[in-house]
Amino acid sequence: MNLKKCIMIYNPNSGKKHISEHLFYPIFEKYDYEIEIIHTEYQGHAQKIVREIKEVDLVISAGGDGTYNEVVTGNLERKKPLLLGNLPIGTVNDVGHMYGYTNNTLKNLELLLSGTIKTIDVSNINHKIFTYVACFGNFMNIAYETPRILKKKYGRVGYLIYGLQAVKDKLKLYDVDYELENIHCSGRYSLIFIVNSDRVAGIKDLFEDIKLDDGKFEVVLCNLTSKKDLIKNLLLLPLRHINQIPGFSLYKTNKFKMTVKDRQETSWCIDGEKLNDSCDTFTIKMDQTMSVLIPNKNIDQLFLK
Repeated sequence: MNLKKCIMIYNPNSGKKHISEHLFYPIFEKYDYEIEIIHTEYQGHAQKIVREIKEVDLVISAGGDGTYNEVVTGNLERKKPLLLGNLPIGTVNDVGHMYGYTNNTLKNLELLLSGTIKTIDVSNINHKIFTYVACFGNFMNIAYETPRILKKKYGRVGYLIYGLQAVKDKLKLYDVDYELENIHCSGRYSLIFIVNSDRVAGIKDLFEDIKLDDGKFEVVLCNLTSKKDLIKNLLLLPLRHINQIPGFSLYKTNKFKMTVKDRQETSWCIDGEKLNDSCDTFTIKMDQTMSVLIPNKNIDQLFLK
């Protein structure tokens, strides 16, 4: 019998827990895979690995949302992209939970290998890939500035510990011009989200009827000018869809262009990591697709076909 070939790109720095890799091998054998596990050694390494490996039947990103971003980016830099899977072992794992994974890594591997191949949309901001979220404005630096030692020790609570310091800062409002579809507008905004997910920052069901293959993403603009009102309404996010919360405007599109007219005090956060881009104008597009192997659990609600 010819075994299928799989490479797992494993980020040993992701998440709070550590699992012995030898426990993976019987599961891969059960599903007729020959497996090679490659550890990442630095930021950007996962992108380089998947870009340069020879053709295999499956590549698995074993890490957090940032690792998955790197793997997707490297895959789309190939002449012929490979089939990808996401095994979430990070701190928040928004993408993994959206796909229907549990908190048990070994069970998740079984869910992945017994899953279904689907085609998903992939977005980019100024040609930099993001798999599910790009966000700008107040508090967005918490995701990429929270020290790794806090995330390792406390998990998600580490973000909250660090975030308590950030909320003491003065609220910053940004003068923004933006374009989408046939709309041209200007305004002052405290937060801007570009999302292709039903879950962000561990909060699920933020949006109604999210589809990963409809060729569009959600744009959220928040024009709340009071820090008290902003924090109060952000606390409502776990209780309501975002379009039901005062101060938030929602659009669905496949292209969004915005220009920030004053000094940017924070950078964009994409998939939990910092976007190193000093531009004032940002163009967000959804013009690529990719094949992924994902668990069967949430397929019906996440895909049109």
